[in-house]
Amino acid sequence: MADLIPGKRRRPAAATTSSSSTTTTTSRGDRVFRFKSFGKNGHPTHFLGRFWENVEALLGFGHWETGESSNRFRCWSFRLQVQRHPPFHVVLFVVEEPAEAATAAARHCKQCQYVGWGHHMISNKRYHFVLPSKETMMAASSNSKSMLSSRLMELQGHILHGVFHSNGFGHLLCLNGLEMGNSLPGYIVMDFWDRLCNALKARKVSLRDIAQNKGMELRLLHSIAYGQPWFAQWGYKFSRGAFKVTIQMNQRAIEALQALPLSLLLHHLVSAHPHIPFIFSKYQSLSIHPLHTLQDLLQFMLNLKSPLPAQNSLQQHSHTLPAFLLENSSRWSPKRVEMAVRVIVEALKRAEFRWVSRQEVRDAARIYIGDTGLLDFVLKSLGNHVVGNYLVRRTLNPVTKVLEYCLQDVCSSVQMKPRCIVGRAELAKDISNVYKYILGDQKALQAKGILPTLTMASEIILDSKFLVKEYMTEPQVKTKLETEGKQHILCTIRVKRQEATTTLPYECIGLKNNGTIDELKREVERNFKEMYWGLSRFVVERIVDLEAKGRDLVFELMEVGGKLVFEGSGEDEGRVLINNNDGIEKRIMECVCGAVEDDGERMVACDICEIWQHTRCVQIPNEQQVPQIFICNRCDQEIALLHSLP
Repeated sequence: MADLIPGKRRRPAAATTSSSSTTTTTSRGDRVFRFKSFGKNGHPTHFLGRFWENVEALLGFGHWETGESSNRFRCWSFRLQVQRHPPFHVVLFVVEEPAEAATAAARHCKQCQYVGWGHHMISNKRYHFVLPSKETMMAASSNSKSMLSSRLMELQGHILHGVFHSNGFGHLLCLNGLEMGNSLPGYIVMDFWDRLCNALKARKVSLRDIAQNKGMELRLLHSIAYGQPWFAQWGYKFSRGAFKVTIQMNQRAIEALQALPLSLLLHHLVSAHPHIPFIFSKYQSLSIHPLHTLQDLLQFMLNLKSPLPAQNSLQQHSHTLPAFLLENSSRWSPKRVEMAVRVIVEALKRAEFRWVSRQEVRDAARIYIGDTGLLDFVLKSLGNHVVGNYLVRRTLNPVTKVLEYCLQDVCSSVQMKPRCIVGRAELAKDISNVYKYILGDQKALQAKGILPTLTMASEIILDSKFLVKEYMTEPQVKTKLETEGKQHILCTIRVKRQEATTTLPYECIGLKNNGTIDELKREVERNFKEMYWGLSRFVVERIVDLEAKGRDLVFELMEVGGKLVFEGSGEDEGRVLINNNDGIEKRIMECVCGAVEDDGERMVACDICEIWQHTRCVQIPNEQQVPQIFICNRCDQEIALLHSLP
């Protein structure tokens, strides 16, 4: 599969190799892959090529959706097992969207434009990765089978919807977790997406951060607590803000909110919200460090959230069986596994939180559990996992080289005082109240002098929506090329247009050791023609900063892994090349906030000068419809001036 190129793919045959440990087969012959390992190297395939080659390799393991062959889009599906007991599966769909099958407007990627990639050329193909929810799956299946792929791309509300261009740039369009009624937590879905991006060797992936939890904007909550948004856990960083927000503005706003003294907030909030002082004092009494600022409080509360039991620890005594044990314990029933876990934890409790050897724990547990295989399985799996109120720690003794175990109270992992007196539900309510009364409902602070700083800083952080993760700075396929007996060169082409020159991202081109300049030019032409919509007639004319003849050997003139820039002509003028809307819907934007490019926010155009501005910037509330006739301030002043003339 890896030797095929986009645009010339045959219907993929059934792949012959995959990891048997993560793949099973149903009675109907359908493959089932493990959700938690899908995308790891070797699961279901080894991802050794360039981005589109890795996509091709992955699709070789997918189920070809019948009825799609006659459609303009092609679709594959993967059945993924989330857990074994009780059975829980999801289906991943991959839809191939060729540029020639899309309308002229649909070929342009709005997400590229919003995030600052509007100068990128239109790719020949896009690949949609969709994990539908129950509702969106029913809606997509309600039409004919041939419409499944197009419906999957159109519908909103999926568990996950990401799209990649064939050059490896992509966008996470949608991610919905438990709050939207789905069965998978958002962080589990995000782990899955991040694993896919790494496996496929994506280059850069963007997202629009509008993540919420119980009405709280996570980018605001986490920016104050940790100085970065929720998605930063997976390496996503601020790239661009709406309303011309810059990274410097974002950082200053975060620092201003982080430094707000709790004493000042308390002084202004106590009359309107008398229970707020009790919340502050409660968590101050739990922390072993003083909580002086808003950052101190929110960071402590969020760090406290993850290890807490669902109820107060004074009421919680049972051992909760970790889900990962259920997924891997096919030989034993959940009841037997739970009993073994309980026995091992009780044995460690009797050791009074000291380190004990694996053999000592095993011997103590054998008094109650005779199945040594079950004990070995649980001991191997329990290391560094939470059971009930305890973290089962495991380490290798550096002196004896023997595995040792001990218990740690989860409350101590967030530097709490000995007695944990709040449960998860109570903590969640307290976090919600702090957010609501300080960052949400600011009426109590309106006349107190603190409101302007709070409102402006919060608005800036909320406008910092566009995040990007750079997965690969340059294509890396050295291993694959070496197996083919080839060396690699990083090549790009420079395309001259009427108003500007566009330089495309570098591509890794493979060439034999005795490859010539002419052969390299042909490979560059072939790769970039297959990659980009507007280069079907492109011909290389020269190599920038390299004087060479056609028969010269490439690797006598340059080193392996070097970079070359090619120039040429013959791009297809009948096709719009760039991802902005030039030639489709020409918009001139000059907003009072300083924005000159569409950033995805709601806009309105003046009916006289036809210049676009944000509705928020011209005082049109979001809940109010855009007026049918709108005149901007500049045109309004000019009209008023004309009326005043004699």
